[in-house]
Amino acid sequence: MWFPKEDWKISSGLIGGTMAEMELKIIATRSGRLSSFLREELQMSAGLMNRLKWQELLFVNGEPQHTDYPVAPGDVITVPLNEPAPDYPAEAGELTVLYEDDHILAVDKPAGMLIHPSRSRLTGTLANRVVGYYETTGQRCAFHPLTRLDRDTFGVVLLAKNAHIHALLNRLHEDGGFQKIYHALVFGGPQEDGGVIDDPIARCPLPSLLRQVHPEGKPSRTEFSVLERGDSVTKLALRPITGRTHQLRVHCAHRGFPILGDPQYGSPESIEFSAKLGYTTQLLCAKELTFSHPVTGAPITIHSELDVP
Repeated sequence: MWFPKEDWKISSGLIGGTMAEMELKIIATRSGRLSSFLREELQMSAGLMNRLKWQELLFVNGEPQHTDYPVAPGDVITVPLNEPAPDYPAEAGELTVLYEDDHILAVDKPAGMLIHPSRSRLTGTLANRVVGYYETTGQRCAFHPLTRLDRDTFGVVLLAKNAHIHALLNRLHEDGGFQKIYHALVFGGPQEDGGVIDDPIARCPLPSLLRQVHPEGKPSRTEFSVLERGDSVTKLALRPITGRTHQLRVHCAHRGFPILGDPQYGSPESIEFSAKLGYTTQLLCAKELTFSHPVTGAPITIHSELDVP
């Protein structure tokens, strides 16, 4: 697992009453091309490096330089982390902030809310509210989600405040550095108090966007444990070991205990039972997220304030 260098920092501050752009800053302790410092010391992605290069936003001792510039020990490298304005409006609205620092933001997403605007809908999403929150608090940050939830799944969503932190967290995510725990209320329940669901998942035939358990699907594994048993329902803790689309919903449904309120993967019995109880959205909550901070390396665990009944 990657941990950041101790000799670089991300800084920001107030200038003239407004929030200054965030920037990366490092004092070189060796010789080499500027590109090598961006890749190694700053762990910058190739995509971001190229974008900043063409914008002439790579500075050595205060002067813009190309990536092949020869850096000497003692040179000061600074990179402003400018973020383009979004093409959707900022909106005021309730936003539950679970964690925040200069680099990341974690919030609770309610059920029924989309993460990001689309061509058909530019308002009413989590992105609109977060951008509104940044404007209200005087932060020049962008909306970079690391954890994406279905519209009706609720709970923790982790956001990077700029493209560089987003790239670092993406790398950590791809390396298995995120541990996620979901809570679900299911119809029926497993006989065991815990175990692993190991069923491959594949796309359903087009034009469907749904998934199914299929022998030729991708390997998919989910750990489960029973939290509570009730009359016809069970509350489960689910930990996805892999990250397939709709994995938890598909696995629970395939094993005979579909998540209540799930109209796509629910059985006729579970859908009827959900309707009787008034559950109109799937009872699946992203309850806990654990990862290492992309700058400090410190372990962080974030808990949602929401939960299934």
